[in-house]
Amino acid sequence: MSLKIVTWNINSVRLRIGLVTRLLDMWKPDVLCLQETKCPQGQFPSAPLREMGYHHIAESGQKGYHGVAIISRLPFVSEDVRRFCAKDDCRHIAVAVATRQKPVTIHNFYVPAGGDEPDPAINEKFAHKLQFLDEMEKWFKKGSVPKDHEGVVVGDLNIAPLEHDVWSHKDLLKVVSHTPIETAGLNRVQAAGKWVDVMRQHVPADKKLYTWWSYRAKDWEAADRGRRLDHIWTTSGLAPACKELRILKEARGWTQSSDHVPVMARFAL
Repeated sequence: MSLKIVTWNINSVRLRIGLVTRLLDMWKPDVLCLQETKCPQGQFPSAPLREMGYHHIAESGQKGYHGVAIISRLPFVSEDVRRFCAKDDCRHIAVAVATRQKPVTIHNFYVPAGGDEPDPAINEKFAHKLQFLDEMEKWFKKGSVPKDHEGVVVGDLNIAPLEHDVWSHKDLLKVVSHTPIETAGLNRVQAAGKWVDVMRQHVPADKKLYTWWSYRAKDWEAADRGRRLDHIWTTSGLAPACKELRILKEARGWTQSSDHVPVMARFAL
């Protein structure tokens, strides 16, 4: 079987449900993971998705902020939500789906952005982000995937860890999302779970790779000052099965677009 997983920070699912259905019609993924849904629990716009065959929806939502959801053609074997930093923010949801081989646990994350000032002593939002990474690292060390499952981590992790994950490594070293303390933190998180970055498995680390372009740019496409804030990681046993990686850059130019674009990984299982 083929398992296609897409991750997308939609930046308000109710505002952009038409873009969600457009993506589903275009790529026909098996599983779509959304971040920043900004939708209160129980008010998720599920009807048009169910009409397209996506009958399985797991959501963790709150009014106005954050929020994550997983939409699937495949039934869920299990669902789970985890809270971080003693906050009720809706920043994580997980499901497991069955395959012809091992079940696959999918973790969908929306890591805090961290505000503007990369100093935890004066910026509470940045301190929160670093604490969130610390808690992810500790959890992954303990084990976040059942031993008889393969695992996937997707989402807006709000960090561009590599030199060519940003338009200018030198210019962004003191900008939140690419500072050394953040990139080191994300590297520890990845190492703790022995996760494989399958995006960079398909696109070499010396090639520019972006998933986000700021709304502030007058002409985002011409300037092309992007960052890779959205990620897909897998367990080492699943990584060789990732046969295709796609980034839908054109979605950034859609009417009322998110500032992030969808990323898809296809697995042959």
